[in-house]
Amino acid sequence: MPDTHLPHRRSSAEQSRLEAVLREMFEHRICFNEVLGLQVASFEPAAPALSFAMRPELIGHYLHGRLHGGVIAASLDTVAGFAVTVAIAEKFNSETADQVAQRFGRLGTIDLRTDYLRQGIGKKFTATGWLTRLGGRIASVQMKLENETGLLIATGSASYVIS
Repeated sequence: MPDTHLPHRRSSAEQSRLEAVLREMFEHRICFNEVLGLQVASFEPAAPALSFAMRPELIGHYLHGRLHGGVIAASLDTVAGFAVTVAIAEKFNSETADQVAQRFGRLGTIDLRTDYLRQGIGKKFTATGWLTRLGGRIASVQMKLENETGLLIATGSASYVIS
């Protein structure tokens, strides 16, 4: 006999709609992400990722063409928020895209640490985040930024209020 107490997982059509809504939010509605050129690279719940191409507007050291440290920190913060949103969507997997989007509206960074490990040199960068804890009010995330060769540029950790 099936357990009728378990909520039903959202349909594949609603999952596709959710991904479209999240893509729109993270790529265009958050205008600064659009300035950075962030694009959703993966909705994989264990390791959601965003990527962006190097452009002259993102250079922090004009003599060496290195990525600006603020761009590194912002991309790590954004991918962490994206990872929390994807995790919330998984946790509440019976909710519609609109319901998940409402939850995103209550998300906020409360702590962010960035460790700059190497110069931000590359043509394309990918930021990946993974949750270490998703509580009722606080989420904790680890992040990394790599260039197109897989060279680790920076790591980070962050906490988000999810009330």
